[in-house]
Amino acid sequence: MKPKTSPYRKILEKKAEEVRHSMSAQKAAQVVSRLDIPSDEGDLSQHHHEEWIFLNRNTIDMKLLREIADALHRMDIGQFGVCPECEAPISAKRLDAVPWARYCVTCQEQIAARIADGEVIDEFQEAGR
Repeated sequence: MKPKTSPYRKILEKKAEEVRHSMSAQKAAQVVSRLDIPSDEGDLSQHHHEEWIFLNRNTIDMKLLREIADALHRMDIGQFGVCPECEAPISAKRLDAVPWARYCVTCQEQIAARIADGEVIDEFQEAGR
């Protein structure tokens, strides 16, 4: 049985807004920090490290936004809450914890193990796109 999507849609939309807001605040902080001229190699090193953290955080946030958008799309086409790998319903407990989850716990663990073994997994191929 598929889960009711209405509460999950609200959660996903709220999470997406939080991530976008966080990204905007991070971007503003990054722009302000660029206005500071490093006075020595230590300051320059710190500046580069902060830039590296910003870029990594931005990458993580963008991935999460894509996962949320994909979950909302699955809702729109009636596939939300169904694992594309085994076609079984994703448990409400998992969706409550990770509402953008694409796979059930069992399949997610199998995919993670395959990735750990060096297999290249194409998420879109896995999702049947």
